[in-house]
Amino acid sequence: MTPREKLLNLRDELKKLFIERDDIIDGSLAALLSAQNVLLIGPPGTAKSMLADEICSRIEGTSYFQWLLTRFTTPEELFGAVSLKALEQDVYRRVTTHKLPEAHIAFLDEIFKANSSILNSTLSIINERRFHNGTEIVQVPLLTLFGASNELPEDDELTALYDRFLLRFVVDYIAEDYRFLRMLESRPPESRTRFSLAELQELQREVALLAIPDAIYRALGDIRRELGKKQIIASDRRYRQALGVIRAHAYLAGEDAVSDHSLAFLENVLWKEPSEKAEIRAVINEIVLGSEQEVQELLYQAREIEEYVKRQWDTEEERSQALIEGHTKLRNILSKVDHIIDRANESRRSSVRVEEMKNHIQEIQKNMLESL
Repeated sequence: MTPREKLLNLRDELKKLFIERDDIIDGSLAALLSAQNVLLIGPPGTAKSMLADEICSRIEGTSYFQWLLTRFTTPEELFGAVSLKALEQDVYRRVTTHKLPEAHIAFLDEIFKANSSILNSTLSIINERRFHNGTEIVQVPLLTLFGASNELPEDDELTALYDRFLLRFVVDYIAEDYRFLRMLESRPPESRTRFSLAELQELQREVALLAIPDAIYRALGDIRRELGKKQIIASDRRYRQALGVIRAHAYLAGEDAVSDHSLAFLENVLWKEPSEKAEIRAVINEIVLGSEQEVQELLYQAREIEEYVKRQWDTEEERSQALIEGHTKLRNILSKVDHIIDRANESRRSSVRVEEMKNHIQEIQKNMLESL
């Protein structure tokens, strides 16, 4: 089994294990593949830490660090105690064994409770994957840091920390009754797909090489411009880092290049307030799927015309008149569809779905002409 097949098996297993968490699972795996961080906002008991722990347990050769932060948390709890032996030699150094600086995957609960003595070191680990241990600067093996909080940060001091979580999800309790029952009745999986750290690194390399067509870059520019009109502003760095996420999302979908559909996942990247998410989704849908929606409406119109023409008419003359009228309207509809396809081609966006719907309209037209 190839590493990619193992990854997709893992994805399916996680979706069976964690009910109503499909987007969060895809986001967590995409973060792992692109070496980004994930923020989960929601009440206790929504399987936030369990998901991070489960993912880490499937990757052999990785270490996992988990901690609940409070305003009384000390640097020693996260980064290790100061080495007494080093102090005897007038060297200030921490013993980081089994602590955050040695973790491949970490989960920090109530992360916005971090105090000033912890914040700077945490930011350095998240941003640069570096830990300042006394006079040394140590490269840390961190792949993904999961942060969790019951609420968004209110202190301006935490803005930088909040911004370093590229993927953000609001997590709630299971909504649907039948899914809740599935969760109660579920059993631990009999087998768990596992892969090595080396295989994960191979997956990361493959993801980084996934092609991004020019049309996707143009769509990103359109999304940024339209969101800016709504005062939804994301930094240039966030858009740049988002490229890794959409590559990873496309890879998880089994694609060999990034498509329009992976752009929709950016609704989990570009918001600052949860209330912005619906607006972001609407803008992306309009830009990415606008052509499809336009042609879908035209296809509905064509089917309505077909029903109108096929109705029972009192006379043959009325039927012939309806056929001529229907044919004229369908010809106008097809002209509009051709214009939409030309527009899509000019912007170098995929028109495959539009072409499929055009074929349906042409089939309706053909059947109508044969009945003349």
